[in-house]
Amino acid sequence: MNPEKVIFGFFIVLSLTTNFGFFVGDISNPDYHDEWQLFVTLVVNAIATVLKFGDRSHLGATLLATSLAAMIQLAAAAIVWAIALHGTGVGLTPMVTVSIVSLSGGAMIANVISVVLLIIETMMQRR
Repeated sequence: MNPEKVIFGFFIVLSLTTNFGFFVGDISNPDYHDEWQLFVTLVVNAIATVLKFGDRSHLGATLLATSLAAMIQLAAAAIVWAIALHGTGVGLTPMVTVSIVSLSGGAMIANVISVVLLIIETMMQRR
């Protein structure tokens, strides 16, 4: 068993599961979407992105692209949240919450693609 592959796979799957945990719930109700869970999702995705650097294969480049897409979506969600609370003072209205959760949903799609690619890569490995 390759410890690097285990850690790599762990963070890819953890990225998806933490994102899913934030995403689940009534899309317009901020009570279902915790800011700390979004923060953890952003950090785990950042770690997964860093782990994808250095892979020179075509599949590695695609994995990195999906991870970067997820990072942009999650960073945008965090920025919208921060501006709503501290910049404009609007707060987490249903409209703002929908924007944040929708951005998180886009990141979740990118994470699903990463996990599917990881599974495909694993299935292609020969013993």
